[in-house]
Formats: sequence, C-alpha cells, structure tokens
Amino acid sequence: MATPKVCVIRAPGTNCDIETAHAFELTGAEAERIHLFRVLENPSLLSDFQIFCIPGGFSYGDDIAAGIIFSQQLRGQLLDAIGKFLSADKLVLGICNGFQVLLKSGILPDGSKNWPKEQEETTLTWNENGKYTALWVKLKVASSNNVFLKGIDEIELPIAHAEGRIAVSSKDLPEIWKKQDQVSMRYISGNGDHDSESVLEYPANPNGSLANIAGLNDESGRVFGLMPHPERFIHATQHPNWTRLNLKGEGEGLKLFKNAVDYFE
Repeated sequence: MATPKVCVIRAPGTNCDIETAHAFELTGAEAERIHLFRVLENPSLLSDFQIFCIPGGFSYGDDIAAGIIFSQQLRGQLLDAIGKFLSADKLVLGICNGFQVLLKSGILPDGSKNWPKEQEETTLTWNENGKYTALWVKLKVASSNNVFLKGIDEIELPIAHAEGRIAVSSKDLPEIWKKQDQVSMRYISGNGDHDSESVLEYPANPNGSLANIAGLNDESGRVFGLMPHPERFIHATQHPNWTRLNLKGEGEGLKLFKNAVDYFE
C-alpha cells in the first residue's frame, strides 16, 4: 500500500499537533495538520486519510469539562464521516485531550459498535489529587490486539493532565473491558529495569484512575485512546535520565507510531 496519510486534527486550544505530526512523519507516514473548522466545512476530507489522530492540548480551553465541546462537534456535522471512518479498516488515535474527546463523544470504548450511542457510562474526570499533574509514568500493556502497542510489554512515558481519571457508572465495566481485551495499558509502580538509584520512582497510579487504567481501545484494537504522551518520547534525549542511563537513539514512544504505519504495509 502507498504511504499512509494521517489527519492530525486540531481545534482551538490544541497544542500538541506539531510534535504528534512529526512523530508520524519520522516513521514514514504523511501527516497533515488540519483545523477542525476545515473538516466541519467539508467532512469528506476524512476519506482521504488512513489514520485519524486527535492530539493533546486544551481544546476550547477545557470549558465545561475537558474535551466536551470538541466531542460534540464530532457528533454533529461530522457524525456520518466519523461513522464511515470507524467502520473502515482504518486507525484512530487519541492522546490525552484526544482520549478525552474520543471517550466523551462515544467513539470509545465501543468504536464503530453502537456509534453514535451517547456516552453515559464512562468518563475521564479530575485527578484524585485535584491538581494538574505532570510527571513520568511506567505502563504495562494489557491488551493483546491493540494495533499501536504491538510488541510492547512495558513502556515509560510522560503524563500532563488534570482530568485523566477513568470513572464509570457501573463497577462491572472494567471486568467487561478486560474480557473484551479493551484495557490497553495500566499504570504500574517501580523504576524500570535500570540498575541506578537516580532513575525516577514511578507512582502506581498518578491520578486515581479506576483499575489503574491509562488507556482503552475498542474490541478491534484499531481505535485507541491513552492519557500518556508517546509523542514526547520519540528521542532518547527526551527522557529525564537519558545521560545517567546512557540512552541513545529512538525513544520508546516512537514505537506506537511505527506500529500504526506498519499496519498498512
């Protein structure tokens, strides 16, 4: 297949679109940053792309709640275009604010299944500490069919959010997600496998998220949302301890973007 094209969609307040597009381009994709208003004017634009990505930031200033306004625009004029994209053999990625948008629009956790069902059972809400939290975390991959996480067991990535805590209306949902292989990754504690006292000690759960969940995917594994930022660890030198650990070359986060591009080979 030809080089996959990525739509990195941005809205007022989005601030991670440039580095996200760059990460995709480093892995061989053709990434285009497109303003939401352009897509609202011409929803058929989405049919030109194989990957649809909503990057991080503070869309619409997180007014009302993080991702709410953006999510409702996806359910409005873009309803049919998003539905067609979800039903095709294509990929959807939401990072941080993008995960909030995917969840609050109802794209996750079901993907094309039941779209456009109103999302009432699951949300991302304020961190348990009530604060914006920015630090590095250690993650365990929990899904076996997630396209973006293929070949990854554990990974270190940074987080930067105030509303990253998964909350549900039914306590049964996490177990259902687990059975359907939809829990993408969980926060875990420790300092990795590095033999160094200077390595960061990662908290087991930095935001109080239910069942330590840091990301969810649909049953197909093609629609994925996560709170950590893989685009902020595409070079080894972005790790806070890269000199002490003598890290070189690519950062661990780049693998997620490579997997997405490799899916279309």
